[in-house]
Amino acid sequence: MAKKGQTFQRYTEDFKKKAVQRYEKGEESYRTIAADLGLRSSTQLRQWVEKGKKGEAFDLRRKETDSKENNPLKGRQRTHFQSIEEERDYLKAQVAYLKKQYPNLHKEDRSP
Repeated sequence: MAKKGQTFQRYTEDFKKKAVQRYEKGEESYRTIAADLGLRSSTQLRQWVEKGKKGEAFDLRRKETDSKENNPLKGRQRTHFQSIEEERDYLKAQVAYLKKQYPNLHKEDRSP
């Protein structure tokens, strides 16, 4: 699992193809090739080999998410405010709306 501040190594399509071809020759193991090429794990090479056997592109995810309109990881568009006061008013309106929609959640407990 990725940790906060962790950076990831990116490899070119050509680099991945050469690594897969090297494995497919049958002379070296996943671990040997991964250590030789400086990969953190031989699992990465194994995934590349599986994609190569299936004929899939190595960077499938990156190509799909390049366009901003079709990016599923983008999330909702952020609202930008001209001033702090404008943001405050926007947030107050949100709170008022939620209070109106869910009045039972806002009741205070007045037990002794």
